[in-house]
Amino acid sequence: MKFEEWVQLVPFEIKNDVIWNIEAYQLGLFISDICWKDSESIMSKRRFSLADQLYRSVGSISANITEGYSRLSNKEKARFCEIALGSAREARDWYFKSRHILGVQIANERISMLTSIAKLLQTMISNHRIRNH
Repeated sequence: MKFEEWVQLVPFEIKNDVIWNIEAYQLGLFISDICWKDSESIMSKRRFSLADQLYRSVGSISANITEGYSRLSNKEKARFCEIALGSAREARDWYFKSRHILGVQIANERISMLTSIAKLLQTMISNHRIRNH
């Protein structure tokens, strides 16, 4: 599914929240939906722990951004963005490991998206640290 198609499926309540203005959040939520089907494919090969690790790390990205942006201090926002960054990197690692099941092309597409998210998060972390001082 393409991002533009997926956006149409996102409930109004999510898109109407200020968190929706954060590109890393949108992409994190999008890849978590994509990961659902990827995890099902991995589970069909009876690799349950791989599917679980992958889905947990991917799901953690948008969840931690949401948690961080529910805090008032920039220090706390930076901390939760750091956790999200760790999850994005972990998910990249699990996608690389899952390439034998999902295929190299799909794994590389997901790795590329996760790299984009990681770059956005690094910028967000830097910006929150600057505002904190």
